[in-house]
Amino acid sequence: MCGLLGFIAAEGAAEKYVDAVAAALPCMHHRGPDDSGTWHDDTVVFGFNRLSIIDIAHSHQPLQWGPEGEADRYALTFNGEIYNYIELREELQKAGYTFNTEGDGETIVVGFHHWGADVVNHLRGMFAFAIWDTKNRSLFMARDQFGIKPLYYATTPAGTAFSSEKKCILSMAESIGLDESLDVRALAHYTDLQYVPEPESLHQNIRRLESGSYATISPSGELQEKRWFEPRFPVKKVASGDEDAVFQKIAEALEDSVAKHMRADVTVGSFLSGGIDSTAIATLAKRHNPDLLTFTTGFEREGYSEVDVAAESAAAIGAEHIVKVVSPEEFANAIPKIMWYLDDPVADPALVPLYFVAAEARKHVKVVLSGEGADELFGGYTIYKEPLSLAPFEKLPTPINRVLGKLGDALPEGMRGKSLLQRGTTPMEERYYGNARSFNYQQLERVLREVRPEWDHREVTAPIYAKSKDMDPVARMQHLDLFTWMRGDILVKADKITMANSLELRVPFLDKVVFEAAETLPHDLKISHGTTKYALRKAMERIVPAHVLNRKKLGFPVPIRHWLAGEELYAWAKSTIQDSQTDHLYNKQEVLKMLDEHREAMTSGSGPDHSRRLWTVLAFMVWHGIFVEKRIDPQIDQRDYPVQL
Repeated sequence: MCGLLGFIAAEGAAEKYVDAVAAALPCMHHRGPDDSGTWHDDTVVFGFNRLSIIDIAHSHQPLQWGPEGEADRYALTFNGEIYNYIELREELQKAGYTFNTEGDGETIVVGFHHWGADVVNHLRGMFAFAIWDTKNRSLFMARDQFGIKPLYYATTPAGTAFSSEKKCILSMAESIGLDESLDVRALAHYTDLQYVPEPESLHQNIRRLESGSYATISPSGELQEKRWFEPRFPVKKVASGDEDAVFQKIAEALEDSVAKHMRADVTVGSFLSGGIDSTAIATLAKRHNPDLLTFTTGFEREGYSEVDVAAESAAAIGAEHIVKVVSPEEFANAIPKIMWYLDDPVADPALVPLYFVAAEARKHVKVVLSGEGADELFGGYTIYKEPLSLAPFEKLPTPINRVLGKLGDALPEGMRGKSLLQRGTTPMEERYYGNARSFNYQQLERVLREVRPEWDHREVTAPIYAKSKDMDPVARMQHLDLFTWMRGDILVKADKITMANSLELRVPFLDKVVFEAAETLPHDLKISHGTTKYALRKAMERIVPAHVLNRKKLGFPVPIRHWLAGEELYAWAKSTIQDSQTDHLYNKQEVLKMLDEHREAMTSGSGPDHSRRLWTVLAFMVWHGIFVEKRIDPQIDQRDYPVQL
């Protein structure tokens, strides 16, 4: 697990950019505090920060390798983990190749020489890497199928920069002639969806290589990108009586995935929220580490504590459990630092407790497992039940649906049945936009200074929906979430916030073998018997403690709607809006109005809950204060980096 940075010079003379790359590396010191270095030839400069997890004494990067007669032909920078590296190594050794390390990175470059671009289909893991072929003078970059690990790039007349973190590229802007202008279109997408969708970033000249894609780049700057992974969800009917075989396949796939995700030369712990996803992972992990440590976070509230649920689960599986409770003051003080680590804002308040639990975990372990991805693969979101409840509308003639839709529009806000009529008469492509949307278009027009009809969520979702026309409705929703909510929110915060604490997070559900076990499930094995993730729950019956099986997923819930209306965060929110130099981007008077409306609604018990919309704007304003205005100090220094274990 590491941070990579590189630059391919358009006209050679890469040596003059070595100092710029070296100077940018400390921006992501947190991703790799154990080792750092650069390598260059006449065309390419590679920089690297290493968090040593496997083959700690060796496997330094940038790593050079070459076949017999072509010593050091390739140079590699690699961020991530390849969990089947032992098996790949044995396969490649049988093909006649020799290895110089015991690490997983070398299997990538040897595999690239052997299989070419198809190496990505042999890798089981999370990765973003770059390989420079000194013979063919081309750079090959790739990301894992789900987008667990990030990879940014920017092309200027001077060449192409690429990095695990955008801030490193920004720090090189002057050296490489990069225009740092904001992308107002991406801002509209962010405000609408609460995250910046791939391949965009909030800087119009910095983009991301998409999940499940690879690219080749020539010194001239020509970039050719290709998607190597496209989830298909080829659903298969399961005959009555054959369900147990399906459940067993899922259980075996997950057991194998966790076993391989436990491969490390350092201690591995596990996050634990108390729901089935993280509990299943922790229970299986304990088989490989009897002294497993589990970690959770939460907020103490009168009459209820989220942390108690996770503690009960930890006791049930016999794991030592460590809790971090976050106060409102800690929450507010950490926000600038977190926005700095994110590179682009993500309007998910759960980022903050995740930051604190990651910091706590890093005091004890260097790697943690977590349950991200289970909902998208196995049908865990309650909204996935919607196609079943709305099915009767599909049987009605189109004219009747039109009448019902107009009736729904005419009903007063809040009236029972209004939402059902509106959603039932609206095609899925228009009504479902993933698990996050802050504003409708009318609200966007009131809040954003510049917004256009073509910039709404459908600009992001339409191309994804076009690829899922042959899937069943539930699978279409899952497919959309894999490309929107999961990679835009879930995986960004999982990577950026844990790496902010020099902690490696691994996600065993997002494994190619587990996906193969999940992608063919029919909807009645996802949404069934009044619950979600039915097949996963059945597969885990003999593994997970009984009291967890049907418990709802908790995650790290944040009482943000109450805090924004009360003394905890109201004053902070108001001053953040007033001080922000974003009048040219947002209608700040409208935002302040929303804040007061929200406070009144929470006080009176009736009225609009603007908390998600407010948090979206507030997160951006803090980000803008750091990266554009340079008015807010995120207070990042060496003291914030954890001790090395």
